[in-house]
Amino acid sequence: MKLKVTVNGIPYDIEVEVEEEEKVAPTIVIGGAGGMQTPVAATASVRATSANAVVAPLSGSVSKILVEEGQEIKEGAVLVVLEAMKMETEITAPHDGTVARILVSKGESVAGGEALIEFDKS
Repeated sequence: MKLKVTVNGIPYDIEVEVEEEEKVAPTIVIGGAGGMQTPVAATASVRATSANAVVAPLSGSVSKILVEEGQEIKEGAVLVVLEAMKMETEITAPHDGTVARILVSKGESVAGGEALIEFDKS
């Protein structure tokens, strides 16, 4: 790449080589109790499951719980909103189902991989 730079009123033509850096997406590790850990790209809306439970894809604080036990939900519905580093992450339903148990409460701190909501086994 050729550039023109002026220093103290004197113009200089310079040539610069620019090496492209490999861009790597940030990852979050999701793991169940004793299970394998799987890296996934972080997004604003996250589907995270382990067997019949939805797990936190990252550590944070439970900002909102948008479902109730016994409620029928559709795939993609927002279940819980986590707040981490002043950013909200919506946790969505991975499939249609019924909420069996809510395992967290509003304001509670959760760790990545911690179960948030359990579904009825289907």
